[in-house]
Amino acid sequence: MNGHIYYSAGHTDALDFAVKALKRKGCVFAKQPDKTVTRLLLPVPSFDTNGCLKGGGMLAEVLEHLSRNVTIYCGNPGHFIPPGYKTVDLLQDAFFLAENADITAHCAVREAILQLTVTLRGCHVLVVGWGRIGKCLSSLLKSMGAIVTVAARKEQDRAIAAALGYDVTDVHSLSYELLRFQVIFNTVPGTVITKDAIKYCRPDCLKIDLASVPGIDAPDVISARGLPNKDAPESSGELIARTVLRLGAF
Repeated sequence: MNGHIYYSAGHTDALDFAVKALKRKGCVFAKQPDKTVTRLLLPVPSFDTNGCLKGGGMLAEVLEHLSRNVTIYCGNPGHFIPPGYKTVDLLQDAFFLAENADITAHCAVREAILQLTVTLRGCHVLVVGWGRIGKCLSSLLKSMGAIVTVAARKEQDRAIAAALGYDVTDVHSLSYELLRFQVIFNTVPGTVITKDAIKYCRPDCLKIDLASVPGIDAPDVISARGLPNKDAPESSGELIARTVLRLGAF
């Protein structure tokens, strides 16, 4: 297709779908790492906290077989890729992040539907945070008929959310308002709903935490990190493939 030879290392379901999508586009993948490989594709995100590739294996064991001129497509590489290699971090790409947020929002809503005994139409839902995921999630919930309140720290964020038709509240004054919500989604990393505040929630409140660092301090919170790979790996893999092609496969 473009003269490049690809190789994938590590393993996630999303990465498997990304490889299939790239092959459909005509990209050639080597069966083993060797000097002919020009593009190395890693999971997104790429590493666990110990520096192992997601799904197993060590990057160093792969790189020793490859040319130093290889381009590495990855996510949040941190310090785990040796200096001197050209890297393309998909998690620094604005378009990737936006579409990944939309996939995450759809997965989060599906998670809620599986847990609830009511439909989302008419359901009072709190979305904590007005970042990419918060915006996508609020829009999706509203389109399904949920009554959405957005909690945000910044006044300008609350103003925009209010202008778009959402109820709004300040993150710092949540406690006494929690009783009216049937579902709470948190997207803010770091504790925003404390153990003391949780006592104001209704007993049957569904709490789903999407943040990289938990934001809801409750024993019954559902931790929902990494939903795209878990619940929509094909969509996630297609996004990885499209981004790789857009950022330099041609």
